[in-house]
Amino acid sequence: MKIPVHTASHSYEVIIGNRILKDAFSSLKKHIEEADRIIVFTDENVWQAQHAYFQEQFPEPFEVFVMPAGETCKSFDNYFAAQTFLLEKKSTRKTLLIALGGGAVGDLTGFAAATYMRGIPYIQVPTTILAHDSAVGGKTAINHPQGKNMVGAFYQPQAVVYDTEFLSSLSEKEMRSGMAEVIKHALISNEKWLMELLDLSSITKLSDHQLASHLKSGIEVKAKIVTEDETEQSVRKYLNFGHTYGHAIEAAAGYGGLAHGEAVMIGMVYALLLSERYSQINREFTKSFLQFAIEKGYPFEGVFNYSFDQLKDYMLKDKKAEYGVLNFVLLSKIGEPFVRSIELSECKEIDLELRELLQEVGK
Repeated sequence: MKIPVHTASHSYEVIIGNRILKDAFSSLKKHIEEADRIIVFTDENVWQAQHAYFQEQFPEPFEVFVMPAGETCKSFDNYFAAQTFLLEKKSTRKTLLIALGGGAVGDLTGFAAATYMRGIPYIQVPTTILAHDSAVGGKTAINHPQGKNMVGAFYQPQAVVYDTEFLSSLSEKEMRSGMAEVIKHALISNEKWLMELLDLSSITKLSDHQLASHLKSGIEVKAKIVTEDETEQSVRKYLNFGHTYGHAIEAAAGYGGLAHGEAVMIGMVYALLLSERYSQINREFTKSFLQFAIEKGYPFEGVFNYSFDQLKDYMLKDKKAEYGVLNFVLLSKIGEPFVRSIELSECKEIDLELRELLQEVGK
C-alpha cells in the first residue's frame, strides 16, 4: 500500500507491506538510475541481522557505511565520519543515500544527506516500529551532549520504503518502544483507535495484519500533519505529545539508557496529568492509562532516579521552550491536542503528582 506525503518542499510516498523491498525499489527506478553511486548507511546490529535479505532484494551495486548502533550513531564524531566516508568515496550531488535502520540511522542519514554538498537525495528504509514515526516527515538531526536532536534540518526523503519483514527480528523492548509512538498517534487523533490499542492483550505479540494496520494508521496521522505543517510552525507540534518531559528523562538517563519510546510513555503520562488541569481529561483515565502502560512492561522507575531540578535543565533546553517558558502539547480530550505555555513552578507540581501517582498505582 502507498501513503502519499505532500509538503511545501517535496512530495513523496510511503510504501508499506511485507517482503516488498524489491518491488518498492523497482517503482523507484528513476531515483536509482539517476544516481551516480548508491551508499547504504546502516548500523552494526541491523547490518548483521538484515544484510542477507537486503542484498537479495536490492541487487543494485552499492557501498556500505556501517555505524555504531543506538544513539551513538547520532554523535558529532559519527556525523564527521559519515561525511568523511562520502568524501573519500568521491560522492557527488547525484549520489543516493539509503538509510537502512531505526530512528537513529534515519536521523543521521537524513542530516548527512541534507548537509553534504548542501543536499543530496536519500531514501528511508526503516527497520523498527519506532521508525514508522521518525522516517516520515523529513526531521533529521544529531545529538549534542547537552540536548537531543539539537543540530539538524528539515529535509524530506525521496521515498520511505517500509518492509515489515524487517520487524520480525526486533526484541520485545524494541517492539514496546515503537508501539509507544503508535499509541501517541492514537491519543492525538482518534479515541476509537486508542481504545482498540488499550484493549490489546499484548502490544509486542501482534499478528502481521494487526501490526500493519496500526502502523498504517500511525503513518497516515503523521502524513496528514506533515502535509499541513512541514516545519513545525503549528499543528506539527502536536506530534511532540509526551516528548518534553520524556526527552528530559531520556537525556538524564544518558541516550541509550532508556529506549526512546519508553521515555515517551513516561512523558505521555506526565502530559495527561497536566492536561487534567486544562481539559476534559480526568484522573480516572490517566490512572487507567498508567496501569495499562505498567501492565505492558513500560518501565517507570527511572522517574525516581532524578530530581525535578535535574530534569528541568534538560526541559529548558527543549526546542519547544521559548523565553524560559515551556510549551507542552496537551489534550482537551482524546484526539484533540493543543499547545499551552506552562511555567516551571507548575511543571514541578506535575512532576510531584506523577511521582505520587506512580507510588499509588505501583502498590
